[in-house]
Amino acid sequence: MEVRIRLSISQRSHQHFAYTQTMNVGDSTDLAVAKVASAIGEQARSRMLFSLMDGHARTGTELAIIAGVNPSTASVHLARLKKESLVSVLVQGKHRYYSLYDLNVASALEALAVVAGTPRPTFRPSTPLRFRSARTCYDHMAGTVSVLLHDHLKKIDWIYADDRVVNNDYNLTAVGAKGLESLGVDVEETRKLRRRFAFGCLDWSERKPHIGGALGGAILKMLLRREWATRDLDSRVLSITRLGQREFRSRFDLQV
Repeated sequence: MEVRIRLSISQRSHQHFAYTQTMNVGDSTDLAVAKVASAIGEQARSRMLFSLMDGHARTGTELAIIAGVNPSTASVHLARLKKESLVSVLVQGKHRYYSLYDLNVASALEALAVVAGTPRPTFRPSTPLRFRSARTCYDHMAGTVSVLLHDHLKKIDWIYADDRVVNNDYNLTAVGAKGLESLGVDVEETRKLRRRFAFGCLDWSERKPHIGGALGGAILKMLLRREWATRDLDSRVLSITRLGQREFRSRFDLQV
């Protein structure tokens, strides 16, 4: 009888303190977290990831230099980061540009940086300032001005990423189509051209997207026709005129 009483008291004590209960965390969750932590925890890969925190895409060669490893080793590291959905890759011509996979990855790295007490690295482009500001990229505008315009048109919901395709294509909202038509862009004729309508073309000096495709070409033609911009005679440089500066400021609240 005495033994039974002791067992009963012990069981009630265990139930009160939840000693016999287990956390309902599956092995698959443990393994997934461990894989991601392992991928981030290697120093070369960590350097690569934190260099992408500024929002600018970088090539494998650049990331190899940042990580202090040779290109072949960098490729292995980047493959691991891609496998764990920590980075995404955009193939543009012969180049492969890497960026953080999404905001969740950036937030996790930010939290780790806070815990570690380290500052965020900054991106310092080496492109000459005038060439970096505005230039042509094939038949559309590239450079700081075009990236600012791209970001603003997304912000005001004139353009949006088209989820029906996987090639980083964009489409226009009804408001965006009306707004561009008011500026002299013939949206319907632009859609009829035998080429991609619009997509995020990665800007090699800013390492952020500007608007490429038929729509990007139509916008550049509009800027030149309205004399918001002029072409240099002997280079790809575009100069934003005083009229253009005023129009960018009044219509899009952009200081260019």
